[in-house]
Amino acid sequence: MGVQVDLPFFINASAIAVMIVGLFMVLGLRSKIRGGSVGNAWKILTGLVVLFTLGYLATPFFGLLPADSVRSVFALIFLFGAIYVVVTVRLVHRIIDELA
Repeated sequence: MGVQVDLPFFINASAIAVMIVGLFMVLGLRSKIRGGSVGNAWKILTGLVVLFTLGYLATPFFGLLPADSVRSVFALIFLFGAIYVVVTVRLVHRIIDELA
């Protein structure tokens, strides 16, 4: 009999840890980013990172929810993930424009 490894648990715990590190990084950079379009985009990204971190922290409890609720939560995660990507790409464009 070997030791039973719960791979999804370790992946989830790692994802939570990485999100918490990312949250602290985002919050630490807030004071270094001025206002304007870059600052506004950073505020949106900060809010999304906070939202994702809360979502990641909630994932261990998804097993307690009905299946339809879990599907709705995952649909919201995909939606906000897509918004995050669009805001990030627009932010990179703004930064490049300001540096040019």
